[in-house]
Amino acid sequence: MEIHYPGVRSPVQEQRARWERKRACTARELLATERRYQEQLGLVATYFLGILKAKGTLRPPERQALFGSWELIYGASQELLPYLEGGCWGQGLEGFCRHLELYNQFAANSERSQTTLQEQLKKNKGFRRFVRLQESRPEFGGLQLQDLLPLPLQRLQQYENLVVALAENTGPNSPDHQQLTRAARLISETAQRVHTIGQKQKNDQHLRRVQALLSGRQAKGLTSGRWFLRQGWLLVVPPHGEPRPRMFFLFTDVLLMAKPRPPLHLLQSGTFACKALYPMAQCQLSRIFGHSGGPCGGLLSLSFPHEKLLLMSTDQEELSRWYHSLTWAISSQKN
Repeated sequence: MEIHYPGVRSPVQEQRARWERKRACTARELLATERRYQEQLGLVATYFLGILKAKGTLRPPERQALFGSWELIYGASQELLPYLEGGCWGQGLEGFCRHLELYNQFAANSERSQTTLQEQLKKNKGFRRFVRLQESRPEFGGLQLQDLLPLPLQRLQQYENLVVALAENTGPNSPDHQQLTRAARLISETAQRVHTIGQKQKNDQHLRRVQALLSGRQAKGLTSGRWFLRQGWLLVVPPHGEPRPRMFFLFTDVLLMAKPRPPLHLLQSGTFACKALYPMAQCQLSRIFGHSGGPCGGLLSLSFPHEKLLLMSTDQEELSRWYHSLTWAISSQKN
């Protein structure tokens, strides 16, 4: 039987006290950051969206492409904040989760938003003057519109960190434990979906960039549907003769070897001609030398059913990065 002495707390009481301190600290941070978040959402809604609607500087399709679901996200924050201020964490966050799809939509539109902003700043003088004027307002503290547009996605990551911490430090006997636990799970799932959307958008940007570097009939559609890993110059070591520099593009499923077009080529200067595609599923990789991290570079051996490649780099760190990327690509094709 555990004996309790006056003025001395048991280990269980100490643990509960720590949970309560962390919960209170997390709750204060969530409230303070939500107030600042709502303020920034409101500034954009008032000084950009509202005035643009009134003035007609941007047509509705362009305005929608630029701001997406911003006003609805602002409304969701306005709905949540009174609950947080009243200490009704579970009830408020449970209701907020009904609006999480807005963040998925906002993430899916984010690339289009940035593209629209750059296009309109470039070709629409009226919009360009308007944006510069609004950005100069003291309320924005020197922030530009392009800095403010990712705000909801940044806030979603904060929501995940804070709400998970709030749920973890809420005892199972607390009346809002189930609500907070459910909210933490739903917000985490949304944050993961948004992360996946962002990764795909970045990959698509890489694919478009790589496709633009490749020229010739064989290059058409080479990057479609692939996941880009890395690119760079490596020396191809032939059985006889001197090593030849080649540009390599590594995707999860193939390694693409390309040769630079002649600098004096009239139409395709600065691009690369695809010379070979090597399937990663059929690749056997080994590092012949270059394990020690010394300054002499190293050599990689890539064996395929009908060909063997020896790739060399004088940069040891670069060779190691290639080795790890190739290893990952090979393993991804075997899973």
